[in-house]
Amino acid sequence: MTIGFRVRDVTRRVDPALAQRAAKVPAANVGDVMNRMQSLSGTFHAYGGRKRMVGPAFTVKARSGDNLMLHRAVDMAQPGDIIVCDGNGDLSVALMGDLMLGHAMVRGVAGVVIDGAVRDVASLAKMELGVWAKGHTPAGPWKEGPGEIGTPISCGGQVVMPGDLICCDEDGVVVVPLDEAESVIAAAEQHQAKEIKAEEDIRNGRWPRDWVPASLKEKGCEGG
Repeated sequence: MTIGFRVRDVTRRVDPALAQRAAKVPAANVGDVMNRMQSLSGTFHAYGGRKRMVGPAFTVKARSGDNLMLHRAVDMAQPGDIIVCDGNGDLSVALMGDLMLGHAMVRGVAGVVIDGAVRDVASLAKMELGVWAKGHTPAGPWKEGPGEIGTPISCGGQVVMPGDLICCDEDGVVVVPLDEAESVIAAAEQHQAKEIKAEEDIRNGRWPRDWVPASLKEKGCEGG
């Protein structure tokens, strides 16, 4: 195969039962237990009607302004997959709009994450589909290639491997390496339980605050 025109199927995916567990945990909690190292940059916005989305990554690398490989990816992805596209962060041309995304929704694709732009924003908001992108523009794409499917990509400052667990909500997008997914989600569930307890303590006026001045004193702060 020629670099730039490679199409590989995604053969390893996170277990669906684990994805269902992950869907109950905020993306922020998932990111926290990975030492806050696996979140996409904070420039991604939720455009679709579905505001929480979890599933395996179906990776695509697209040339700036060209969506030929994205068209192929929509036809190849399995139900529940999240198409994650390296669009080079280019916001001058939209890589997907309501027609492509409507077709993806009918095929059972959970949604898309695009390091680039989308269009038809009003229509996307009405779709039962997750759509995260860096921005939007009315300018449409070319369909010439090159591009790649099923290879490692870069998206929002993170490496995404085919089959990695992608967790999205209103806060943004987190990437969980496939081989670490079981332990990460178990830790995230425990972390979420602690946060629920903290929320209860806040409501009841008993949230511990002694650690703040203690931390300042340890750092040599005077009058803290």
